[in-house]
Amino acid sequence: MSRPAGRVLTLLELLQSGGTRTTAELADRLGVEGRTVRRYVDQLLDLDVPVEAVRGRYGGYRIAPGHRLPPLMLGDDEAIAVLLGLVAGRRAGLTTTTATASETAAAKIRRVLPQHLVRRLDTVLESLSFTEPPGTFPTPDTGVLLTLADAVRHRRPVAIRYTDRDGRRSDRTVHPYGVVSHAGRWYVTGEDPGAAEDRTFRLDRIADARTLPGSFEPVAGQDPAERVLSGFAEAAYRYEVTLRIHGTVEQVRARLPAGVARVAEAAPATDADPATERWLLVDLRAERLDWLPPLLASLDRPFVIERPGELRDLVVAFANRLADRARSTRPDPIRPDPARSGPARPGPDRG
Repeated sequence: MSRPAGRVLTLLELLQSGGTRTTAELADRLGVEGRTVRRYVDQLLDLDVPVEAVRGRYGGYRIAPGHRLPPLMLGDDEAIAVLLGLVAGRRAGLTTTTATASETAAAKIRRVLPQHLVRRLDTVLESLSFTEPPGTFPTPDTGVLLTLADAVRHRRPVAIRYTDRDGRRSDRTVHPYGVVSHAGRWYVTGEDPGAAEDRTFRLDRIADARTLPGSFEPVAGQDPAERVLSGFAEAAYRYEVTLRIHGTVEQVRARLPAGVARVAEAAPATDADPATERWLLVDLRAERLDWLPPLLASLDRPFVIERPGELRDLVVAFANRLADRARSTRPDPIRPDPARSGPARPGPDRG
């Protein structure tokens, strides 16, 4: 590659790093004069790279938004980071219905990587294991995701066409507070003004989203992720479980996160320190109860089961099984082997 061509590519990389670069700064980085910088900018414009000239005391050049992305200049570490991010995103379900977009993007980057980096990347991918299977959840439509994200930023109401888990279709108006990704699924949480309630909707069940005129004011101090998690904890399930657990909030949350249970003080606290152990009231809902006895055992904290009675029976049965197995697998006492016994060693001199 000739030196002028290399400098033009270096200029593009500098401009792509963001912000406005002065002519003097670019000339210094490229080792050329100011008029040469302007000539290089003209070459980028001839290649349809949208470079803007910024006038004024702190003026210079910058990349303008365009209909197509200009050629990207990625370093070796940046290219590897992007490829690994695409792999992780596909595994976690953080993709849209245009799933092939991540695959074609990865293929384009791989084609221009030096062979030694491709080999190193393949080595990483071959040795990489995941503790969970790849996400197989339905993915949202790209247009729906972008429309909702824009509505969240500008506080605009949105009309959506939604299909619930029973297959019922409805047209809703939503005041979206935030878009949340949780456990491989995408959600939007906000107020449904028609029902005057907060609701959470799965994005993959939204067939269409359209921004409406007007604006809304979100409720202060409400975190969208916490709204989604608390919605899971309050959803209708077969069993309603109430426990009193003696410990700290951190100890309980280590086994029962916000998406599973609600935790509150069982009695007014005399000490405001959250690290102080006290009786906590824990409410959760579940379709099955068989997973709770081993979880309560793993907490290793005193607890009382308020409801349901079936859970008390399961905990007692679980404890009995553990006791029976401990007795049946108790090893025989270890007896010394006379053949391996050496000469007796004198004890300490107490004289």
